[in-house]
Amino acid sequence: MTPVYWQIATHALTMNDPVMGRLIQQYDGAVLKSRGNAFTTLVRSIIGQQISVKAAECVWQKMVCVIPDIAPQVIHDMDEDLLRRCGLSYRKISYLQDLSLHFMTNKLNVTEWNVMGDEALIEQLTRIKGIGRWTAEMFLIFHMMRPDIFPVADIGLQRAVSLHYFDSQTINKKNMCELAQRWRPWRSVATWYLWRSLDPLPVEY
Repeated sequence: MTPVYWQIATHALTMNDPVMGRLIQQYDGAVLKSRGNAFTTLVRSIIGQQISVKAAECVWQKMVCVIPDIAPQVIHDMDEDLLRRCGLSYRKISYLQDLSLHFMTNKLNVTEWNVMGDEALIEQLTRIKGIGRWTAEMFLIFHMMRPDIFPVADIGLQRAVSLHYFDSQTINKKNMCELAQRWRPWRSVATWYLWRSLDPLPVEY
């Protein structure tokens, strides 16, 4: 699954920002992809908290090897020692168990997600243990495919903005948000290309 707006967004970003235009040209043909599974995306987002893309992918591959069916009931009932051997901390295991319980007991208004605004959906998701704003923003970008999410607290995004727009100098969130105004209403797309410029593999959740 790829966003229907991708071509429109990349054209607009190229017209409005020469630096972004060069990144889009450099990674021509690469696009954001959704796995189409809300639970899996949230699991991968929790795994990816505060670790590198490469480390997160390593943990995920270990999980897939020992748990082919990444489903709420399976994760909730999984032996903690087995999850630890995949590289998960006890804290992240508790987060995944709480997330699983929310899906198992239908505490999330999944049927309403498509009509909820970005901030309303973020507010709902952050009620789940271990899901902060960053994790919710990853979900909105990679599962809901919302076009205008700007995860300003993301370390990788901060590095990429500094590298491409500020000669690798230290920047603050205010500077980043001011810069990102030129990317509206396609800040998710701009963010994806900035991530892509740092990692040999596309970021996926």
